[in-house]
Amino acid sequence: MRAYLDLLQHILDHGVTKSDRTGTGTISVFGYQLRCDLQEGFPLLTTKNVHLKSIIHELLWFLRGDTNIRYLVQNGVGIWNEWPFQNWLTQNGLDKEYPKYTAGWKEQKKFFIEHIKSDADFAAKWGELGPVYGKQWRDFDGVDQIAQLITDIRQKPDSRRLIVSAWNPPDIPIMAKAGLPPCHTLFQFYVAEGRLSCQLYQRSADVFLGVPFNIASYALLTMMVAQVCNLEPGDFVHTFGDAHLYINHLEQTHLQLSREPRPLPQMKINPDVDNIFGFQFEDFELLNYDPYPGIRAPVAV
Repeated sequence: MRAYLDLLQHILDHGVTKSDRTGTGTISVFGYQLRCDLQEGFPLLTTKNVHLKSIIHELLWFLRGDTNIRYLVQNGVGIWNEWPFQNWLTQNGLDKEYPKYTAGWKEQKKFFIEHIKSDADFAAKWGELGPVYGKQWRDFDGVDQIAQLITDIRQKPDSRRLIVSAWNPPDIPIMAKAGLPPCHTLFQFYVAEGRLSCQLYQRSADVFLGVPFNIASYALLTMMVAQVCNLEPGDFVHTFGDAHLYINHLEQTHLQLSREPRPLPQMKINPDVDNIFGFQFEDFELLNYDPYPGIRAPVAV
């Protein structure tokens, strides 16, 4: 994944300092593109250990049309916890009493997650993110975009309209209440010579924490769609709007840049699945993954 390290270095070399919604501060560039040939291996970073379990479960969650974190929490995935937890603290007047990352804040978070996991009513009230990705993918004003996409690829592979959009302007204020408006806003598929490629447009990209997940997630989605449409995986193309490194991720970024990439792993998918909505977690097996140790960094909320 030299292409990812090149993006990190590009931001350090050419980025500008900008304020942001979270108050953390970023170094940012506008407009960048990287490309991965999925025939060369599965693009999961080797310069740090990336939690593939979270990526798979999140993608299956999107494809279910789910927008509540309970499924993720029950499967040990915490990547969406920060936003509803912070909303719960704020709505209950606890955000001033328990500043971020203090012992009390951590205890409150543990309480919140346990109740999301075990209490359906609590989860229904506080675990909901609003009409985010899953809702837009499966029910964009009544349109199941994923089902339509599969039909179109099978019937009209040369179409230039093989597009799924998560950006639904009337729903943006609702999404923002308990989570985030979609960062990965739109993706398009392209069929040529029996290969399926995908290009993602991402309006806002947390390059250290989020982008490794985004690359792997959309690469996996491309492989899944290719399989159910009897195509071979082609390229994953990642196009960025605001690509940024948070100021409190710079030390971690330099550590990652000091590591030499290792050979990419391979993703094995159960070949018997021919329905995009039929995949289960057990249908995926990652082979020959040999990453460096993980690198922790705080999430900006």
